[in-house]
Amino acid sequence: MIWRLAAGMARLLPPETAHRAAVATLRHHIGPTPDLPSLPVSVAGLDFANPLGLAAGFDKDASCPDGALQLGFSHVELGTITPRPQPGNPRPRVFRLPADGAVINRYGFNSRGMEMVAAQLARRQANLARPESARPESAQPGIIGINVGANKTSSAPTEDYRIAVARLAAYGDYITLNISSPNTPGLRDLQTVDNLRLLIAAGRAGLADADCERPLFIKLAPDLASADIAAIAATAADEGVAGLIATNTTIARPDGLRSHHADETGGLSGAPLFAMATRVLAEMAGQLPAGGPVLVGAGGVASGWQAYAKILVGASLVQLYTALALEGPELPARVIRELAALLASDGVADIADARGQIPDADKAMQHALRLAQSA
Repeated sequence: MIWRLAAGMARLLPPETAHRAAVATLRHHIGPTPDLPSLPVSVAGLDFANPLGLAAGFDKDASCPDGALQLGFSHVELGTITPRPQPGNPRPRVFRLPADGAVINRYGFNSRGMEMVAAQLARRQANLARPESARPESAQPGIIGINVGANKTSSAPTEDYRIAVARLAAYGDYITLNISSPNTPGLRDLQTVDNLRLLIAAGRAGLADADCERPLFIKLAPDLASADIAAIAATAADEGVAGLIATNTTIARPDGLRSHHADETGGLSGAPLFAMATRVLAEMAGQLPAGGPVLVGAGGVASGWQAYAKILVGASLVQLYTALALEGPELPARVIRELAALLASDGVADIADARGQIPDADKAMQHALRLAQSA
């Protein structure tokens, strides 16, 4: 009850103020500590306690990874982090669409820069390296992803990715190259095949500079034509990319949005994105060869059945962010418990057995929802 009240109070604040307050709260490890069912997933050489992660965009500067892990997430993706600090776009730049269960943001990669993040994560690593008896109680084991991007004013954006990866790779378990934010001019052009190959090469060069091996993921937009999806899948598979995250926010505005801020410029996330993102995920899964990049399903997840739908079409992992902002800190545990119940109801032993079992997105969403409604 206390966490629902806290979430309700946060909704009385302006959205960016509420976001900063949530980060500060988790930095001080204020939040539920749930006891959760075991739903282990092993992908890209990493062992996840469950398939649910916190998407990039919430903890932009590595301020509260342990507090977020405490809520039940198996992994937290930090960022997007740019080489140099930058303020992002002018305020206001975040807008709630309460009647639609959605948010529009045009943050524009506001980042305190890679040096500050590296210092934060170095302290975290030092705490986790201590013997368990001497380790701070706040130190939480879990997978950390590092999501990097280019500075807005960079004259060589691809080089920015190399620089950020080289500086930060040692502090993360995997690296994500974000080429799909709609709020940095020209960024989505990096999704074209030639630019994508150059970007992957830059990411690999950064890993070589850091002298460490990390799985390389790429975060994609939902606003892709079928030909683009096929080309990206083929390129990612050919280049040996470890994973693809589908999807980021959308620049589209689906029919029927009711909220006052529906016409604001920026990326739309939350409930209206769910079906679109799941269809892109399914199409991507259909284009990838067996043994190719793993898929991470993001976009509009706010319940166990929505997470399950993304797994059914081919995701190994699922991420959320907007629903956490709208519903509060009890949400991750609820999603994981609901997902475990759905697997049991379907007679499926684990995530790996469920993955890709219903390749058609609409059928997967219908099946997962019916199963949840009959529970």
